[in-house]
Amino acid sequence: MHDERLILASASPRRLELLAQIAIVPDLVDAADLDERALPCELPARYALRMAEEKARRVAARQAGAFVLAADTVVACGRRILPKPADEREARSCLALLSGRRHRVFGAVALITPAGKLATRRVESAVTFKRLSEHETADYLATGEWRGKAGGYAIQGVAARFIRALGGSYSNVVGLPLYETAILLASHAYGPAQRVKAPG
Repeated sequence: MHDERLILASASPRRLELLAQIAIVPDLVDAADLDERALPCELPARYALRMAEEKARRVAARQAGAFVLAADTVVACGRRILPKPADEREARSCLALLSGRRHRVFGAVALITPAGKLATRRVESAVTFKRLSEHETADYLATGEWRGKAGGYAIQGVAARFIRALGGSYSNVVGLPLYETAILLASHAYGPAQRVKAPG
């Protein structure tokens, strides 16, 4: 039996806030529990898409008949996937890589429909950091904002003062590309997304 429930396969409060911004409120949050290690030689864009697809499939297996939405965000310097720092030392290493250079943020969104169809979108944004002084780095690390953030920063937080330029989707860098998500939901007959005029 199909229904109109939307299940968000993510425990990220940022993704819930972003969906609310476009008047989409999931009926349930059911986070997928996955091994999120990248495969050997896996490129950042492909990794983001694989993670989103695997999260969606994992949750859809226990939420049959609903719409299941999953996403993944990857911060990359060249071919290198930056982690969500486990400690201050790792966060400092991420900031050193980002300082004074442009990096890319790859976002992937996966939707499984009540009929079991998988649809995806992939987005790429470019972010340029100013060159960080040791004092700026130390001050930022002291905020603790880097915890749980891909690449060790949140563009919507204190780190906004370090961003010289942004190309592409801002919401993608925050954690969910809203334009692509709205289009994905509306084009696969998710009722609330159809009633909200899709961006365009």
